Amino acid sequence: MNLESFLLCDAATDQQGKLNVLGAFDNIFAKELPVRHRACSIAARVRFSKIEAGDHAVRIFIIDADGTSIGPKLEGNIAVRIGDKASTAVVNLILNIQNLEFKQYGQYQIDLAVDGNVQASLPLYIRPVPEQN
Repeated sequence: MNLESFLLCDAATDQQGKLNVLGAFDNIFAKELPVRHRACSIAARVRFSKIEAGDHAVRIFIIDADGTSIGPKLEGNIAVRIGDKASTAVVNLILNIQNLEFKQYGQYQIDLAVDGNVQASLPLYIRPVPEQN
């Protein structure tokens, strides 16, 4: 398995196997808390080799500094099928999130696990809006 991309972004779509991503980011600036981020997406593109064909459990989750889940989780199974003339297959995963709430400033983490093993983690920083001079 090869993780080709894993991003937090403004929007993502899958069109016939093509992963489209708009506006990758890792900071949210807030004037006050709690803050709600109106809409974002988590996008991943995972390539599997022929020997890895079959069913795989996938989880994407968002946690705070204490390890508490703060947002929606994507939990499910993907069926990886690889044709006779191909050596690999790609799966695009997209989790669209609406009104994600953050109660504290600091670092959060977005994890991607396949078959129970964390394959990647993204930091997400919630920061106060910088003061203007």
